[in-house]
Amino acid sequence: MKGYKILAIVVALFAFNLQFAQETQQQDLSLDKGTIDSQFEYVYKKSGNYRADGKRYEVVRIISLDKLRRNVIDSLKAQYKNAAELEATISGHESTISSLNKQLEDTTNNLSSVTEEKDSMSFLGILVSKITYNTILWSIIAGLLGLMLFFMYKFRRSNILTQEAKSNLSELETEYEDHRRRALEREQKISRQLQDEINKYKKTK
Repeated sequence: MKGYKILAIVVALFAFNLQFAQETQQQDLSLDKGTIDSQFEYVYKKSGNYRADGKRYEVVRIISLDKLRRNVIDSLKAQYKNAAELEATISGHESTISSLNKQLEDTTNNLSSVTEEKDSMSFLGILVSKITYNTILWSIIAGLLGLMLFFMYKFRRSNILTQEAKSNLSELETEYEDHRRRALEREQKISRQLQDEINKYKKTK
């Protein structure tokens, strides 16, 4: 008998902890923070439901639906803005890389011409040895090449971010359309049921 009492106490404590965890999780959901998915989950949690004709219907507050729609639209605008900024950055990097390639080509041509001249040559109005002159030019080339590689890396990184942003935007749009369609379907079902109830009420009068 004592063992049954202990078992009952353990089961009660387990049920209490499970209910407390569920309530805590629901409290964390909000329309003012979190991901779009968690905000949809919040709307689902806060929506009422009832059964009629053996079917279950969900009732969502218009205020919550409007708030959720504004949040989704704000998220879409942010994604569009981010994509536009990334595209502008990529365009600027492409222009910089093209300019660096041109400078590198010009510098390489100048170096080929200089190596054919005599050991002593003028650099910025100063006579320097061929070795010193070549060292300066190759340092410039190395610097330009390093800049070109850096901007190529930035370009590639920006391109990856743009693709990710577009992919996320596409997924978000699909998710929004799916949720909007399901909300409209639920609203239409509720409207039809309300009309049926009105018609039944009129017939009974």
